[in-house]
Amino acid sequence: MNAYLVGADVLGNIPDLLAQRGIRIQHHVSGRNVAHQRRPASLRGADLLILFTDFLSHNVMRAYRELAQEEQIRFVACRRSVCALSQSLDKLECSTPAAKACESCPKRKNRH
Repeated sequence: MNAYLVGADVLGNIPDLLAQRGIRIQHHVSGRNVAHQRRPASLRGADLLILFTDFLSHNVMRAYRELAQEEQIRFVACRRSVCALSQSLDKLECSTPAAKACESCPKRKNRH
């Protein structure tokens, strides 16, 4: 799975977390540069959009989120921390059709 990351100047341990989950960083933009604040032409090749909310303006987040919806790409919005990203990815995994089929999933039991 390829991810398009928006926000954060430095990713820290986030690439390690994504690699453990089989997610490759396709592209990363900090969101601070004026060129990054404009809506990109496409998220081509990305399977997942990750927005780090503590480093982005509302307009930038909205532009990327709308583009992801148009291109039918799943997205996650969270703070830039390994813990917050891990929790958001867990929720995303539990919302996929394959996870819903797994009745013995401990994550499902904890959610109810």
